[in-house]
Amino acid sequence: MKNSKSKINQEFIIKDMAKGQKIAGLGRLFIKETLKYRYSYNFTWLGRPIIQFPQDIIAMQEIIWRLRPDLIIETGIAHGGSLIFYASMLELLGSTGEVLGIDIDIRQHNRHEIEKHPMFKRITMIQGSSIEQSIIQRVYSFSKGKKRILVVLDSNHTHTHVLKELKLYSPLVKKGSYLIVFDTAIEYLPEGSILNRPWGKGNNPGTAVREFLKANKRFKIDKDMPDKLIITGAPDGYLKCVKD
Repeated sequence: MKNSKSKINQEFIIKDMAKGQKIAGLGRLFIKETLKYRYSYNFTWLGRPIIQFPQDIIAMQEIIWRLRPDLIIETGIAHGGSLIFYASMLELLGSTGEVLGIDIDIRQHNRHEIEKHPMFKRITMIQGSSIEQSIIQRVYSFSKGKKRILVVLDSNHTHTHVLKELKLYSPLVKKGSYLIVFDTAIEYLPEGSILNRPWGKGNNPGTAVREFLKANKRFKIDKDMPDKLIITGAPDGYLKCVKD
């Protein structure tokens, strides 16, 4: 009884904290001010660069623990830290869960480091565009028979690309699971914050999520997660599937 009451109290505190404009503003200010220092590049998971905020890493751990997915699909591999992280979480669960990573360019040195990692036994990688039809066919074939699938989108961050990913990968996610879109925070950054990239304010994962949700009623933004994280690269990106 005490634990249940404590949980209710903490949920109330989180909601109250999220309403505070000053605290919410501090979270966005932190992201803006640390962007030039590539803050998210500071961290590794079991030896591989993960390129995520620590808060989002913790959030993903909570979701994986609750969901216990049979398969985690991630678009965008980079150095492989996220793949290793997901695989290690599934290892801790003692499940038979697998991780599938897709990237248009898996660089040889990254592939080598991922393949020699102890957690590679749970990982499969596909090289190619995440929105190319032949790649989509391979992903759906790999996913066949998997009941609980968690999808993470973290590749090309342009509006057009992410919107296509959302439409192509969302059918794999069933009620109760998540479709997570990273870097929706770009939309909250000042104009010109992102340099030498084809994405930026008005053209990013955040704008893609908004358009996707206008037509797709199977998903809704899970506000509980960003409310408690405050600092997150995915403020509107934790999409929970609410309908089969």
